[in-house]
Amino acid sequence: MTSTPPLNFGVIGNGSWATALIKILTENTSISINWWMRDEATVEYIKEFHHNPKYLSSVEIHPNVIRATTNIQEVIDNSEIILLAVPSAFVDKALNGATLPVDKTYITAIKGIEPHSKMVIAKYLQQNFNIPLNNITLISGPCHAEEVALEKLSYLTISGLVPETTAKIANLFDCRFINISQTQDLIGAEYASVLKNIYAIGSGIAHGLGYGDNFQAVFVAAAIREMEVFLEEIHAENRDVKEAAYLGDLLVTCYSQFSRNRSFGTMMGKGYSVKSAQLEMNMIAEGYYATELVYELATNNNIDMPIVKAVYDVVYKQGDAKKIFNFLAEKQLC
Repeated sequence: MTSTPPLNFGVIGNGSWATALIKILTENTSISINWWMRDEATVEYIKEFHHNPKYLSSVEIHPNVIRATTNIQEVIDNSEIILLAVPSAFVDKALNGATLPVDKTYITAIKGIEPHSKMVIAKYLQQNFNIPLNNITLISGPCHAEEVALEKLSYLTISGLVPETTAKIANLFDCRFINISQTQDLIGAEYASVLKNIYAIGSGIAHGLGYGDNFQAVFVAAAIREMEVFLEEIHAENRDVKEAAYLGDLLVTCYSQFSRNRSFGTMMGKGYSVKSAQLEMNMIAEGYYATELVYELATNNNIDMPIVKAVYDVVYKQGDAKKIFNFLAEKQLC
């Protein structure tokens, strides 16, 4: 009796989110992973020590199922499913010169907008690589990489236009510490994963300014209403924003100690400059890049988004955070 060969899975990106998703995938014994990362030193470290030296270093990288390389085309060519988990600001650079076959399955775990095309990643892949939207699925939360590393019960949402493909991907990520939900709202869920990072920066700014839990509750309630209006204007769909991919992901990103976007916002609220906050974090806060792009999108489509505007005014216009959030609290949240 012959055994079924393992499914070849490609992962593009070497940060904490990519590492966490690889940890989940290695719970599935029928998967072999080709892992692309930027620098050879990290590849060599992983080969020798079986850990990512920069992110989630407690996660064991199993050499019998994971092959790390700096050759992105090799990863793509040797994989049936390709998972993208690089920061949105760098996805175009990472894929520059690569050939992405249109008949493969692609998963985006990127929670941002590609800045050159000003599109969510599914639309970017469709426009720049002619990949049909039917071949693209999205992984979103509510889920923090750090809790995955600790094997705390976590939740993923898999979104895709083809239910059979979505179910297949969901099955690959389902494991003893991960619960999965599925939706067909590919574009809406992707925009939601972008917006929640902007709102988390706002939540952090408020925290840095000294606002308490009572304000945060009203802030998040206003944020989900604002998100609902935006999603209906940009991509109308029969969705319930109280579900995990929308409200759940928003809550965890605004409140969690692991939220880098909230941490970034907290530093801004305490008076840090953007540059000094970025240097201190030494990690990418996706919401920083998303804020300008969503603000522009909302302005061009005449969508009233007072929270996004407040974050934009603090982060990009160097406005007085205290005055901006005092006005937001008194005039625009209730």
